[in-house]
Amino acid sequence: MLYNFLAPLADDFGPLNLFRYITFRTGGAIMTALIISFIFGPSIISWLKLQQGGASNIREDVPEGHLKKAGTPTMGGFLILLAISFSTLLWADLGNGYVWIVLLVTMGFGMIGFADDYMKLTGRGSKGLQGRTKLILEFAVAALAAYWVASITPDPLATGLTIPFLKNVLIDLGWVFLTFAVFVMVGSSNAVNLTDGLDGLAIVPVMIAAACFGFIAYLVGHSVYSSYLQIHHLPGTAELSVFCGALVGASLGFLWFNAPPAMVFMGDTGSLAVGGALGAISVVTKHELVLAIIGGLFVLETVSVIVQVASFKLTGKRVFAMAPLHHHFEKKGWAESTIVIRFWIIASILALIGLATLKLR
Repeated sequence: MLYNFLAPLADDFGPLNLFRYITFRTGGAIMTALIISFIFGPSIISWLKLQQGGASNIREDVPEGHLKKAGTPTMGGFLILLAISFSTLLWADLGNGYVWIVLLVTMGFGMIGFADDYMKLTGRGSKGLQGRTKLILEFAVAALAAYWVASITPDPLATGLTIPFLKNVLIDLGWVFLTFAVFVMVGSSNAVNLTDGLDGLAIVPVMIAAACFGFIAYLVGHSVYSSYLQIHHLPGTAELSVFCGALVGASLGFLWFNAPPAMVFMGDTGSLAVGGALGAISVVTKHELVLAIIGGLFVLETVSVIVQVASFKLTGKRVFAMAPLHHHFEKKGWAESTIVIRFWIIASILALIGLATLKLR
């Protein structure tokens, strides 16, 4: 909004030229989201506690140590959505279609998660939305976003798939692109949801991935840098750096309250939203496969669940003591803080490998 109002006035008043720089507005988005989190966080947490009424929101299928967290309010992802949406609308170019696509996915998935959390919170549905209903709604939002991406992206990138480590390679998926894009967004969303099981475990890898994709979006949208790195140039995507900045700021702000011992949990409201956002950004920037590297921690958590379920159904035996993977290490006796910090380290290493694909071609 500030860009649309103030940037046109830069020719008459020089200092306003700052609003033409994506890097400046990205920094503004980070700080705005962070400040919003600090200001509204305590009030939102108090409201959530009041709504929950001290009821336990701890699932039965988790290690015994989680019982001490009973009563901690969930649905804290609402704070993340508030910070992201306000910061993005304030600092981004609202004439950019890609910004609206990513906002659609973020808010759409967030509302699905909100409905699920609210039903659990108020007792209107002890288990929240049915799994099938959630997936149908997620697929609907993702399908709309995928079609929108394909319709505003110039050919041949509209339905193309780029391959990490290979330059000038673009595979035209045709209409299969829509299915692939939907799978990326829904898969990313639910992968983050599975990872969100310990205090601070999911939000830091999300923040790392958001920072990486803010950098990638800027490079892809910049003709000079994309030419130098021999990656496919896509005008307009650089504006997503502002959104990624808002996501980084919102994640930092949420971590303030989610750091062990957590004052609030993200819930499906936050995990589905931020996971979907990362998936949508990867689809827009044509770095879907790089997301699997940068977000490799989320992939590992998801694969651990798939392997556990498949093994038990086929052989009657479990591969892990408990799935997802972080619960396995809890069962092995690792302290929660040890698991969280080591998983952060893994996420950082995978992010560096993912960024290396930009140059190693």
